[in-house]
Amino acid sequence: MSATFESSTLSVRIERDWHEVFDFVSVPENFPKWASGLGAAIRRSGDAWIAATEHGPVRVRFSARNDFGVLDHYVLPDNGDEIYIPMRVIANGAGSEIVFTLFRLPGVSDRQFAEDRAWVQRDLAALKQLLEARATPR
Repeated sequence: MSATFESSTLSVRIERDWHEVFDFVSVPENFPKWASGLGAAIRRSGDAWIAATEHGPVRVRFSARNDFGVLDHYVLPDNGDEIYIPMRVIANGAGSEIVFTLFRLPGVSDRQFAEDRAWVQRDLAALKQLLEARATPR
């Protein structure tokens, strides 16, 4: 058994300063506006967040606010192991780049992994469209 997982790193360029992108994406309440994988709503519950997904509520932990563009988060489904989702926003000229790494967990078929990659790419495209359409992201 391998100690590492197959991974796919996806990215999207956004015509916004990376600080603006970070300020928007680092707010958990903004995730439902673009990240359909975390469902249509998210609410704070103590020191955790609960996302309403199609598979029921899941706990989500977000990395602490930082000066480095780190947007990692952890999804904790009731019926499984914690899922680590590394994500960064980096400067790309006057704009930015969002970088998202998707790990292929044990038992995920080739087809499901391809579908998961397509889903993440759609969500990143939605984030790009949302942020580039706004005068000032909030």
